[in-house]
Amino acid sequence: MKRDHLLIIRFSALGDVAMLVPIVWTLAQQYPALRITVLSRPMMRPLFDDLAPNVNFMAADLKQEYHGMKGLNALYRRLVAKQPTHIADMHSVLRSEYLRMRFNLGHYRVAHIDKHRSQRRLLVAPEPRKQLKPLPTAFQNYQEVLSKLGFPIDLQAHHFSSIFPPEGGNLNLLPKAIGPKRQWEQWIGVAPFAAHRGKVYPPERMRRTVQLLCQRYPQARIFLFGRGHQEEDIFGQWTHDMPQCLYAGQHLENIYQELILMSHLDVMLSMDSANQHLASLTATPVVTVWGATHHYAGFMGWNQNESHIVALNLPCRPCSIYGRKPCLRGDYACMEGITPEMIIERINQVLTKNQQAQQ
Repeated sequence: MKRDHLLIIRFSALGDVAMLVPIVWTLAQQYPALRITVLSRPMMRPLFDDLAPNVNFMAADLKQEYHGMKGLNALYRRLVAKQPTHIADMHSVLRSEYLRMRFNLGHYRVAHIDKHRSQRRLLVAPEPRKQLKPLPTAFQNYQEVLSKLGFPIDLQAHHFSSIFPPEGGNLNLLPKAIGPKRQWEQWIGVAPFAAHRGKVYPPERMRRTVQLLCQRYPQARIFLFGRGHQEEDIFGQWTHDMPQCLYAGQHLENIYQELILMSHLDVMLSMDSANQHLASLTATPVVTVWGATHHYAGFMGWNQNESHIVALNLPCRPCSIYGRKPCLRGDYACMEGITPEMIIERINQVLTKNQQAQQ
Protein backbone atom coordinates (compact mmCIF):
# COMPACT_ATOMS: atom_id res chain seq x y z
CA MET A 1 0.00 0.00 0.00
CA LYS A 2 1.33 3.41 -0.99
CA ARG A 3 2.34 5.54 1.97
CA ASP A 4 0.56 8.90 2.25
CA HIS A 5 2.84 11.83 1.45
CA LEU A 6 1.62 15.34 2.18
CA LEU A 7 3.18 18.29 0.36
CA ILE A 8 2.71 21.60 2.21
CA ILE A 9 3.28 24.77 0.14
CA ARG A 10 3.97 28.03 1.95
CA PHE A 11 6.30 30.63 0.47
CA SER A 12 5.60 34.15 1.78
CA ALA A 13 7.25 36.09 4.59
CA LEU A 14 9.21 34.66 7.49
CA GLY A 15 6.52 35.28 10.09
CA ASP A 16 3.83 33.47 8.09
CA VAL A 17 6.05 30.43 7.60
CA ALA A 18 7.06 30.45 11.28
CA MET A 19 3.38 30.21 12.21
CA LEU A 20 3.22 26.97 10.26
CA VAL A 21 5.77 25.24 12.53
CA PRO A 22 3.45 24.32 15.46
CA ILE A 23 0.91 22.95 12.98
CA VAL A 24 3.45 20.78 11.14
CA TRP A 25 4.90 19.54 14.44
CA THR A 26 1.45 18.55 15.70
CA LEU A 27 0.64 16.87 12.40
CA ALA A 28 3.89 14.89 12.54
CA GLN A 29 3.19 13.74 16.10
CA GLN A 30 -0.38 12.71 15.40
CA TYR A 31 0.39 10.95 12.10
CA PRO A 32 3.88 9.41 12.51
CA ALA A 33 3.43 7.24 9.41
CA LEU A 34 2.65 10.25 7.22
CA ARG A 35 5.47 11.63 5.09
CA ILE A 36 5.47 15.42 5.21
CA THR A 37 7.37 17.73 2.85
CA VAL A 38 7.33 21.48 3.46
CA LEU A 39 8.05 23.57 0.37
CA SER A 40 9.24 27.10 1.08
CA ARG A 41 12.03 29.63 0.53
CA PRO A 42 15.59 28.44 1.27
CA MET A 43 16.01 30.65 4.35
CA MET A 44 13.17 28.81 6.11
CA ARG A 45 15.06 25.51 6.34
CA PRO A 46 16.20 25.93 10.00
CA LEU A 47 12.56 26.04 11.11
CA PHE A 48 11.84 22.51 9.86
CA ASP A 49 15.08 20.56 9.53
CA ASP A 50 14.95 18.85 12.94
CA LEU A 51 11.28 19.30 13.68
CA ALA A 52 10.28 15.61 13.47
CA PRO A 53 11.60 12.40 11.82
CA ASN A 54 8.79 12.34 9.25
CA VAL A 55 9.17 16.01 8.22
CA ASN A 56 11.38 17.01 5.31
CA PHE A 57 12.08 20.45 3.91
CA MET A 58 12.39 21.36 0.25
CA ALA A 59 13.79 24.74 -0.75
CA ALA A 60 12.51 26.59 -3.81
CA ASP A 61 14.24 29.76 -4.95
CA LEU A 62 11.43 31.46 -6.88
CA LYS A 63 13.57 34.45 -7.83
CA GLN A 64 16.23 32.50 -9.68
CA GLU A 65 16.06 28.73 -10.16
CA TYR A 66 12.26 28.59 -10.38
CA HIS A 67 11.54 32.07 -11.69
CA GLY A 68 8.61 32.64 -14.04
CA MET A 69 6.32 30.16 -15.74
CA LYS A 70 9.18 28.03 -17.00
CA GLY A 71 10.60 27.81 -13.50
CA LEU A 72 7.25 26.88 -11.96
CA ASN A 73 6.82 24.09 -14.50
CA ALA A 74 10.27 22.77 -13.61
CA LEU A 75 9.37 22.97 -9.92
CA TYR A 76 6.14 21.07 -10.56
CA ARG A 77 8.02 18.26 -12.30
CA ARG A 78 10.44 18.05 -9.39
CA LEU A 79 7.56 17.90 -6.91
CA VAL A 80 5.78 15.17 -8.87
CA ALA A 81 8.98 13.10 -8.76
CA LYS A 82 8.67 13.07 -4.96
CA GLN A 83 5.33 11.26 -5.36
CA PRO A 84 3.08 13.27 -3.06
CA THR A 85 -0.45 12.01 -2.49
CA HIS A 86 -1.96 15.13 -0.89
CA ILE A 87 -1.28 18.82 -1.56
CA ALA A 88 -1.88 21.57 1.00
CA ASP A 89 -1.64 25.10 -0.41
CA MET A 90 -1.16 27.14 2.76
CA HIS A 91 -0.41 30.32 0.81
CA SER A 92 -2.95 30.72 -2.02
CA VAL A 93 -1.17 33.32 -4.13
CA LEU A 94 -0.45 33.32 -7.87
CA ARG A 95 2.54 30.94 -7.75
CA SER A 96 1.02 28.43 -5.38
CA GLU A 97 -2.30 28.62 -7.22
CA TYR A 98 -0.55 27.68 -10.46
CA LEU A 99 1.09 24.68 -8.81
CA ARG A 100 -2.26 23.79 -7.26
CA MET A 101 -3.90 23.92 -10.69
CA ARG A 102 -1.28 21.55 -12.11
CA PHE A 103 -1.82 19.10 -9.25
CA ASN A 104 -5.59 19.30 -9.69
CA LEU A 105 -5.21 18.42 -13.37
CA GLY A 106 -3.10 15.47 -12.26
CA HIS A 107 -5.96 14.26 -10.02
CA TYR A 108 -4.13 14.71 -6.74
CA ARG A 109 -6.04 15.45 -3.57
CA VAL A 110 -5.66 19.22 -3.13
CA ALA A 111 -6.89 21.77 -0.59
CA HIS A 112 -6.07 25.43 -0.05
CA ILE A 113 -6.28 28.03 2.69
CA ASP A 114 -9.30 30.29 3.21
CA LYS A 115 -8.02 33.79 4.03
CA HIS A 116 -11.49 35.11 5.01
CA ARG A 117 -11.01 38.19 2.87
CA SER A 118 -14.56 39.52 3.30
CA GLN A 119 -14.22 39.40 7.09
CA ARG A 120 -10.81 41.08 6.86
CA ARG A 121 -12.28 43.93 4.82
CA LEU A 122 -14.88 44.54 7.53
CA LEU A 123 -12.23 44.41 10.25
CA VAL A 124 -10.23 47.24 8.66
CA ALA A 125 -13.17 49.22 7.24
CA PRO A 126 -13.72 52.76 8.50
CA GLU A 127 -16.62 53.48 10.86
CA PRO A 128 -19.51 52.72 10.80
CA ARG A 129 -18.90 49.60 8.68
CA LYS A 130 -16.05 48.32 10.86
CA GLN A 131 -16.68 45.00 12.60
CA LEU A 132 -14.16 44.58 15.39
CA LYS A 133 -14.45 40.83 15.85
CA PRO A 134 -11.72 38.16 16.11
CA LEU A 135 -11.11 36.32 12.84
CA PRO A 136 -9.90 32.72 12.69
CA THR A 137 -6.19 32.65 13.49
CA ALA A 138 -3.55 31.62 10.96
CA PHE A 139 -3.13 28.43 13.00
CA GLN A 140 -6.84 27.64 12.67
CA ASN A 141 -6.74 28.37 8.93
CA TYR A 142 -3.83 25.94 8.50
CA GLN A 143 -5.64 23.39 10.63
CA GLU A 144 -8.73 23.67 8.43
CA VAL A 145 -6.73 22.83 5.29
CA LEU A 146 -5.40 19.67 6.90
CA SER A 147 -8.91 18.63 7.93
CA LYS A 148 -10.10 19.01 4.32
CA LEU A 149 -7.36 16.60 3.26
CA GLY A 150 -8.32 14.03 5.88
CA PHE A 151 -5.69 14.88 8.49
CA PRO A 152 -7.51 16.64 11.36
CA ILE A 153 -5.17 17.56 14.20
CA ASP A 154 -5.73 18.09 17.93
CA LEU A 155 -3.65 21.04 19.08
CA GLN A 156 -4.45 20.33 22.72
CA ALA A 157 -3.56 16.65 22.78
CA HIS A 158 -0.25 17.31 20.98
CA HIS A 159 0.70 20.73 22.31
CA PHE A 160 3.74 22.33 20.72
CA SER A 161 5.91 24.33 23.11
CA SER A 162 9.32 24.96 21.54
CA ILE A 163 11.62 23.75 18.80
CA PHE A 164 14.22 23.31 21.56
CA PRO A 165 14.30 21.23 24.77
CA PRO A 166 13.06 22.96 27.97
CA GLU A 167 16.56 24.23 28.73
CA GLY A 168 16.71 26.06 25.40
CA GLY A 169 19.12 25.89 22.47
CA ASN A 170 22.84 25.25 22.84
CA LEU A 171 24.53 28.57 23.63
CA ASN A 172 27.90 27.00 22.87
CA LEU A 173 26.96 27.19 19.18
CA LEU A 174 26.86 30.99 19.35
CA PRO A 175 29.79 33.43 19.00
CA LYS A 176 31.76 34.38 22.10
CA ALA A 177 30.22 37.85 22.08
CA ILE A 178 26.96 36.31 23.29
CA GLY A 179 28.66 34.38 26.06
CA PRO A 180 27.03 32.33 28.82
CA LYS A 181 23.97 33.56 30.68
CA ARG A 182 24.86 34.31 34.26
CA GLN A 183 22.42 33.37 36.99
CA TRP A 184 21.67 36.96 38.03
CA GLU A 185 21.25 38.30 34.51
CA GLN A 186 18.04 39.05 32.70
CA TRP A 187 18.20 38.75 28.93
CA ILE A 188 15.80 41.00 27.06
CA GLY A 189 15.32 40.99 23.31
CA VAL A 190 14.20 44.08 21.40
CA ALA A 191 13.06 43.91 17.76
CA PRO A 192 11.88 47.46 16.99
CA PHE A 193 11.34 47.30 13.24
CA ALA A 194 8.83 45.79 10.83
CA ALA A 195 8.25 45.76 7.09
CA HIS A 196 5.73 48.62 7.05
CA ARG A 197 5.46 52.04 8.71
CA GLY A 198 2.10 51.25 10.31
CA LYS A 199 3.74 48.50 12.37
CA VAL A 200 6.83 50.41 13.59
CA TYR A 201 7.04 52.21 16.90
CA PRO A 202 8.83 55.55 16.33
CA PRO A 203 12.60 54.94 16.69
CA GLU A 204 13.15 57.90 19.00
CA ARG A 205 10.50 56.56 21.37
CA MET A 206 11.92 53.06 21.16
CA ARG A 207 15.31 54.48 22.06
CA ARG A 208 13.74 56.03 25.16
CA THR A 209 12.13 52.67 25.95
CA VAL A 210 15.51 50.94 25.78
CA GLN A 211 17.04 53.65 27.98
CA LEU A 212 14.35 53.05 30.58
CA LEU A 213 15.00 49.31 30.41
CA CYS A 214 18.69 49.90 31.07
CA GLN A 215 17.87 52.08 34.06
CA ARG A 216 15.27 49.75 35.54
CA TYR A 217 17.27 46.56 34.97
CA PRO A 218 20.95 47.50 35.34
CA GLN A 219 22.02 43.84 35.39
CA ALA A 220 20.12 43.02 32.20
CA ARG A 221 21.63 42.42 28.78
CA ILE A 222 19.58 43.78 25.92
CA PHE A 223 19.89 42.09 22.52
CA LEU A 224 18.79 44.06 19.47
CA PHE A 225 17.28 41.99 16.65
CA GLY A 226 16.90 42.95 13.00
CA ARG A 227 18.98 43.20 9.86
CA GLY A 228 19.32 46.02 7.34
CA HIS A 229 20.86 49.44 6.77
CA GLN A 230 18.40 51.16 9.08
CA GLU A 231 19.12 48.73 11.87
CA GLU A 232 22.87 49.07 11.42
CA ASP A 233 22.74 52.85 11.71
CA ILE A 234 20.34 53.02 14.65
CA PHE A 235 21.64 50.02 16.56
CA GLY A 236 25.20 51.23 16.15
CA GLN A 237 24.30 54.43 17.96
CA TRP A 238 22.30 52.65 20.65
CA THR A 239 25.07 50.18 21.46
CA HIS A 240 27.57 53.05 21.62
CA ASP A 241 25.43 55.04 24.04
CA MET A 242 24.07 52.09 26.04
CA PRO A 243 26.73 49.44 26.78
CA GLN A 244 24.08 47.00 28.04
CA CYS A 245 22.91 46.64 24.43
CA LEU A 246 24.33 44.21 21.88
CA TYR A 247 23.38 44.23 18.19
CA ALA A 248 22.68 40.50 17.73
CA GLY A 249 22.68 40.71 13.93
CA GLN A 250 26.36 41.71 13.89
CA HIS A 251 27.32 38.45 15.56
CA LEU A 252 24.72 35.83 14.62
CA GLU A 253 25.05 34.22 11.20
CA ASN A 254 21.59 32.81 10.52
CA ILE A 255 18.04 32.28 11.75
CA TYR A 256 18.98 29.16 13.70
CA GLN A 257 21.47 31.07 15.83
CA GLU A 258 18.88 33.79 16.40
CA LEU A 259 16.43 31.13 17.58
CA ILE A 260 19.01 29.73 20.01
CA LEU A 261 19.50 33.17 21.53
CA MET A 262 15.77 33.84 21.66
CA SER A 263 15.24 30.59 23.58
CA HIS A 264 17.29 32.04 26.46
CA LEU A 265 15.57 35.43 26.62
CA ASP A 266 13.41 36.26 29.61
CA VAL A 267 11.20 38.39 27.39
CA MET A 268 11.13 39.67 23.83
CA LEU A 269 9.80 43.10 22.84
CA SER A 270 8.61 43.07 19.25
CA MET A 271 6.35 44.77 16.78
CA ASP A 272 3.72 42.83 14.82
CA SER A 273 6.57 41.24 12.87
CA ALA A 274 8.42 38.00 12.20
CA ASN A 275 10.42 38.29 15.41
CA GLN A 276 7.34 37.81 17.58
CA HIS A 277 6.70 34.53 15.76
CA LEU A 278 10.30 33.34 15.93
CA ALA A 279 10.45 34.02 19.67
CA SER A 280 7.13 32.23 20.08
CA LEU A 281 8.68 29.09 18.59
CA THR A 282 11.15 29.04 21.50
CA ALA A 283 8.54 29.40 24.29
CA THR A 284 9.74 32.94 25.05
CA PRO A 285 7.06 35.39 26.24
CA VAL A 286 6.64 38.31 23.84
CA VAL A 287 5.44 41.82 24.54
CA THR A 288 4.04 43.05 21.22
CA VAL A 289 3.34 46.62 20.13
CA TRP A 290 0.46 46.93 17.66
CA GLY A 291 -0.33 50.05 15.62
CA ALA A 292 -2.24 49.97 12.33
CA THR A 293 -2.72 46.20 12.60
CA HIS A 294 -4.65 44.20 15.19
CA HIS A 295 -4.29 40.76 16.74
CA TYR A 296 -7.94 40.12 15.81
CA ALA A 297 -6.70 39.54 12.25
CA GLY A 298 -5.25 36.25 13.50
CA PHE A 299 -1.52 36.93 13.47
CA MET A 300 -0.68 36.80 17.16
CA GLY A 301 2.29 34.62 18.09
CA TRP A 302 1.84 30.98 19.07
CA ASN A 303 0.82 30.49 22.70
CA GLN A 304 1.25 34.20 23.50
CA ASN A 305 -0.80 36.04 26.11
CA GLU A 306 -3.13 38.86 25.05
CA SER A 307 -2.32 40.65 28.32
CA HIS A 308 1.19 41.26 26.92
CA ILE A 309 -0.15 43.37 24.04
CA VAL A 310 0.52 47.11 23.98
CA ALA A 311 -2.04 48.93 21.81
CA LEU A 312 -4.47 51.83 21.80
CA ASN A 313 -8.22 51.54 21.30
CA LEU A 314 -8.91 54.01 18.51
CA PRO A 315 -12.02 54.12 16.28
CA CYS A 316 -9.83 53.93 13.17
CA ARG A 317 -7.86 50.94 14.38
CA PRO A 318 -7.13 48.58 12.72
CA CYS A 319 -6.92 50.19 9.31
CA SER A 320 -4.76 47.53 7.66
CA ILE A 321 -4.29 43.77 7.85
CA TYR A 322 -0.56 43.88 7.08
CA GLY A 323 0.26 47.50 7.93
CA ARG A 324 0.92 48.53 4.31
CA LYS A 325 -1.76 51.21 3.98
CA PRO A 326 -0.86 54.84 4.73
CA CYS A 327 -2.43 56.29 7.86
CA LEU A 328 -5.94 57.63 7.18
CA ARG A 329 -5.42 60.38 9.76
CA GLY A 330 -1.89 61.11 8.63
CA ASP A 331 -0.45 61.18 12.15
CA TYR A 332 -0.09 57.46 13.05
CA ALA A 333 -1.79 58.17 16.37
CA CYS A 334 -2.01 54.42 17.00
CA MET A 335 1.77 54.38 17.48
CA GLU A 336 2.49 57.96 18.51
CA GLY A 337 0.05 57.69 21.41
CA ILE A 338 1.88 54.75 23.01
CA THR A 339 4.35 55.88 25.64
CA PRO A 340 7.60 54.11 26.53
CA GLU A 341 6.25 53.77 30.08
CA MET A 342 3.32 51.69 28.81
CA ILE A 343 5.75 49.27 27.16
CA ILE A 344 8.00 49.10 30.23
CA GLU A 345 4.97 48.27 32.39
CA ARG A 346 4.16 45.23 30.22
CA ILE A 347 7.76 44.03 30.22
CA ASN A 348 7.89 44.39 34.00
CA GLN A 349 4.74 42.28 34.31
CA VAL A 350 6.36 39.47 32.32
CA LEU A 351 9.64 39.59 34.23
CA THR A 352 7.78 39.63 37.55
CA LYS A 353 5.82 36.53 36.49
CA ASN A 354 9.09 34.83 35.54
CA GLN A 355 10.58 35.55 38.96
CA GLN A 356 7.50 34.29 40.77
CA ALA A 357 7.51 31.09 38.72
CA GLN A 358 11.14 30.44 39.64
CA GLN A 359 10.57 30.85 43.36
